[in-house]
Amino acid sequence: MSSQSLADMDIAVGSGNPVKRRAVELACPDARVAAVAVDSGVSEQPVGHDETLTGAITRAERVFETGDYHFGVGIEGGVASFSTDTETASDSDLYLVMWAAATDGTQVGHGAGPSFLLPDRIADRIHDGEELGPVMDDVLGTEDIATNEGAAGVFTDGQVTRTDALQSAVTAALAPFNCDLY
Repeated sequence: MSSQSLADMDIAVGSGNPVKRRAVELACPDARVAAVAVDSGVSEQPVGHDETLTGAITRAERVFETGDYHFGVGIEGGVASFSTDTETASDSDLYLVMWAAATDGTQVGHGAGPSFLLPDRIADRIHDGEELGPVMDDVLGTEDIATNEGAAGVFTDGQVTRTDALQSAVTAALAPFNCDLY
């Protein structure tokens, strides 16, 4: 399937969050995109790449089954550590991560967006069991940052918004449907 074939397709994103819908619209500008809230099947604050990716795949599969769609897309943000060998980073460093999954009912593609190291004062609160969005709102004095620029926008001074970061994850998840090499 070529990227041109995404035109005139019906795609559902498994979330009511307008940022996630917009990320799919930007990744698939010629498609019709519906937002349908579905449960991710994972915790409110996914921890680790496995749980975050599982949430994205579950959302994609569940939303695909809700209607007559060509694709279901799931997007999940989480926090995760990366194993490192450098002296300047530790295995306890915590990153904001994002995963997306897409399915046509037969095949599932998935891809990650950029990762951002969380500042220590935020990571400490996440390690203590709090969720990233509310922690960011508390630290910044904002409300519902997850439906606005997101932590990515704050950490990059607006250079990369949450929508931008999620768009790259969605684009990566759709790669197997856009390229014959898969």
